[in-house]
Amino acid sequence: MANRKTTKIAIPHPDEDLSIVGVLEQLEPEKPTKGRKIGLILHGTMGHKDYLFQKRLAHRLPIDSFRFDFRGNHETGGVWKQGALHEDLVDLEVVVKYLMEQYGYEVDLLVGHSRGSIVGFRWLCTSELGKNVTGYVNCSGRYRMKRMYDILPYYQPSFDAKGYYEWKVTVARKPIVGKVYPKDIEEFANWDTSLVWDKFPSDTHVLTVHGMSDERVPPYDAIIYARALGTRKSGTHNLSMIEDADHNFTNRQDEVVDAIIDWWGTVQRGEVVTGIFQTGVRGKL
Repeated sequence: MANRKTTKIAIPHPDEDLSIVGVLEQLEPEKPTKGRKIGLILHGTMGHKDYLFQKRLAHRLPIDSFRFDFRGNHETGGVWKQGALHEDLVDLEVVVKYLMEQYGYEVDLLVGHSRGSIVGFRWLCTSELGKNVTGYVNCSGRYRMKRMYDILPYYQPSFDAKGYYEWKVTVARKPIVGKVYPKDIEEFANWDTSLVWDKFPSDTHVLTVHGMSDERVPPYDAIIYARALGTRKSGTHNLSMIEDADHNFTNRQDEVVDAIIDWWGTVQRGEVVTGIFQTGVRGKL
């Protein structure tokens, strides 16, 4: 779209000495934003607003969108913590409030990957505003949080030697070292995901996208979400499994975007029904 506008925004955090940095994509920037629908895109652990499929999805969504870095990630200040999902939830609430008060936006779509998906689920289950969201996309979302203990043996030698583990990764082409403490594993593992069974908005449509070769979050977690959300009377649940795809959908990100765009189209046209959603699969194989 020729008149699309991309704007980087720094949202002052009311409770912390930092600003949440994000990118606002507007399809028709010359028109008023009050009452306009917007989609939010939430990244995962040690990620950022432009990695994996996030940026390319934002450029294809048929509505305005905002993607941002949670605290301690990339351009947003603060300290990254493995177990502080509650802090991510606060950051999401700050973003929603800012977009509403400063622009008049109404959140209509959320897309979360991995950790971002877990946070998105909690916001939808606990926020009054979440009840008005039309669609939610859960990419590689974990349900069985206790499985975090499966990797404890990997961390334990460092825990025993110095009290923490140094997680060395590259984020936005920059080397980053995140410290993981034993309490982080415990906090993460005890995060309650069972709220989706009886607290998730009854009318919100959900698409779960999961790689069948995901070694970080077992694909069976996607089945659990399908079971939890697929029996609601109004809201639907679609399950899209991507064969041979890993947790981050390496080299398969366009397929994720295609699935989201196609699914959102069925939602907007009122054609969505609960079931398996596989983009590009037609007829007998």
